Parts: sequence; C-alpha cells; structure tokens
Amino acid sequence: MRQLLPERFRPLLSATVIVSALGYFVDIYDLLLFGIVRVPSLQALGLEGQRLLDDGILLLDVQMIGLLLGGILWGVLGDKRGRRSVLFGSILLYSVANFANAFIIELAALLPGGVTAFQLYVVLRFLAGVGLAGELGAAVTLVSESLPKDLRGYGTAIVAGVGVSGAVVAATVGKYFSWQVAYMTGGILGFLLLATRATLLESRMFQALETQEVSRGDFFALFTNGDRFRRFFCSILIGVPLWFAIGILITLSPELSRELGIPGITAGESIKYAYAGLVVGDLASGLLSQYFRSRRRVVFAFQTLTLLLTFVYVGSRGASPTYFYGLCFCIGIAAGYWAVFITIAAEQFGTNLRATVATSAPNFVRSSVVPLTLALQWLTHHTALGLLYSALAVGIGCTLLAYLALALLEESHGKALDFVEAT
Repeated sequence: MRQLLPERFRPLLSATVIVSALGYFVDIYDLLLFGIVRVPSLQALGLEGQRLLDDGILLLDVQMIGLLLGGILWGVLGDKRGRRSVLFGSILLYSVANFANAFIIELAALLPGGVTAFQLYVVLRFLAGVGLAGELGAAVTLVSESLPKDLRGYGTAIVAGVGVSGAVVAATVGKYFSWQVAYMTGGILGFLLLATRATLLESRMFQALETQEVSRGDFFALFTNGDRFRRFFCSILIGVPLWFAIGILITLSPELSRELGIPGITAGESIKYAYAGLVVGDLASGLLSQYFRSRRRVVFAFQTLTLLLTFVYVGSRGASPTYFYGLCFCIGIAAGYWAVFITIAAEQFGTNLRATVATSAPNFVRSSVVPLTLALQWLTHHTALGLLYSALAVGIGCTLLAYLALALLEESHGKALDFVEAT
C-alpha cells in the first residue's frame, strides 16, 4: 500500500504513524472499557443497588486522578528520557493493570491482610489511569517531530481517527462478551502492541536536544513565565468544549434523554455512536487543517458546530431513539478535533517542553469534566433552568472561553518545531 501513495505522502505509512495509531486505539479501548463493564463487574463483586453507582463513581474518580498525575509524569519523562520510552512504559503499565482487572476476585483471594476485590479494583483503576495518560501525548509528539511539517496534520489525523475507533470496539466487546473477556482482550492487545514498539526510533529533534545544555521536562516552568502559562492554559481551554460534548451530552444521555421524553436511551449506545462520529470528525478536521493551512480556523468551525448541535440536542423533545443516536453521531463528528487540539498544543512549545505539554494538556481537558459537572449540578439545583437548559448554559460558557483562548494562540500550521524554550 505504501508504494501506491505518491512519494511525498509515504511517510504517513511509516512505522511511527501506524504503531502510534494502533497504540491510541488500544488506549481508547481501555480508557472507556470500565464505563462499559462497570455494572456487571461490580455485580460480580457482590455490589448492588445504590452502590453500583456510588462505587462506580469512586472508581471513575480514582482513574481520573491517575490520568492527571500520569499526564504530568509521562510528559516530564517524555522530555527527559524520550518519547519512545514513554510509549513503552505507559502501555506496559496499563496493559498489566487491565489484564489483572479480569482476575481481581482470584488475585484478592491470594493477597494477605484481608484485601478485598473492590480495594484491589481501586488500585488497578488508578494504575490503569496513570498508564493511559501517557499514550496519546507521546504519540502525537513523536509523529509531529518525525513527519515533514506539511504532513503533520495528516499524521495526527490518522492517529486519532484510528485511535477513537477503539471505543466502538470496546462497546461491541463489552456488549457481546463477559467483562472478564473484555478486560483480557485489552491487556492482550496492549502486550501485542508492546512488541511492535521495538521498531520505533526516537525523533531526530529529541536526539539533537540531548546534545544541548538546556532544561528538559520542567513542568513548573509552564507556570513561572506569563507567556508560557498563557500558551499552556489556552491550549487546554480550546479542548474543553469537545469534552463537554462527550462528558455531559453523551455520557449523561440517559438522564438528559428522559428530560426530552425519549425512551430507551443507554450510555453505551450513545458512546458507540458518538465515537463512530469522532472517527469521522478527527479525520476530517486533520484533513481540513491541511487543506485550509490553518489549525485555528478549523478548530473554531468545529467548536461552533458543537455549540449549534447542543442547541439542536436541547430542542429534540419527543424525538425517536433513532434520531437521538443519529444526533450523537453528529455531535461526535463536531467534537472530532481532538487530534488538531493536541497538535496545536504540541506546536506551541519547544522540544524541551513539547511532550510535557502534549501529554498533560489532554488529561487536564479530560479532568475538566469535574468543574463542568459541578457547574451543571449547581445550575440545576440553584436556578430555574432545569437539567437541559443548565447543560446548554455550561456548553455556551465553555465555548465562549474556548473562542477567547483560540484567539490568544498563534496559528501553528507549518510552524518549524526545531526550537527550545528558554527556561
């Protein structure tokens, strides 16, 4: 297939791009798997009723803490030790953790000190979160630094487009197989991928960086300089609307659809259709950013489309389930600028801080679901808006902030990345 492409496009089928895309596929599979198998896995531990929700939220929160800490850890290591080492370390950690999740009952029985299966589940979800945090940022950094600047958008679009399809596979496996098989599948896929990582080479930019006397991977340097902090904070803000779409409109679709009078909506099906849309959106946004030679204009267009579809969503009272799932698919397309967002973040910073930013920024965006849901709950309980219009208000607010952040960032399409930050 590589030989069929024009010569200038052949780097897009390099081992770096293909293995990075497959890595993100496994990453997304494992990242969303707990939400899909939460109920049957907790029922197998003897939990029922309200504990299925309360303990499920605890496990999700623990995984989120792991993602936040892991985003910082792997980002720093990516700039200090290299992008390739992060790809090895992160996938090894989350593959072991997810494979072990399939045997938590048996493993807990072998541990001393009366450790329960649920306590072991908490530890493993934390470790999985830490591991999952490193995959995408390191992959986007390595691909961005390895490809010619006129192909970067295509490369990261391929990584994201292939990667988010892992959610569709996770939903399918979780639906037709037991939760243990679903976890084992994720672990086995990770181990297989680990073997392919041996073919990857470190980027030449990082190799050149190792010969320079310059500070690398200093996370706190992002906060000690006004300009760096602006670039970092704005890079995070531009990604928040897409996580609003996924974290609130899609994840809370059972509750929101009841307000709309639409019966039979499940989170698993909404996630499947939304992530199918994300595959299309991530490919489209990457290709459009290349065609228009602008990251900012494409992100602005996708943010605006997400907001418009939020209005359509809130106005869909009495619609059919088929219409609603079709809307979830369209929202997924509109929110599909994840790869472009991370590419913008990576391109804003020098080689000595690039992995730190590209790995931590997406995990800060993922954690934005916490303030977003807190704002949703406050508006729902303390105003007359109700759940639906509170969701709309949150969507409008985070989109306006994202517009401002986007205006404060420079256009980075075609930007030369062989530079360092003076820290």
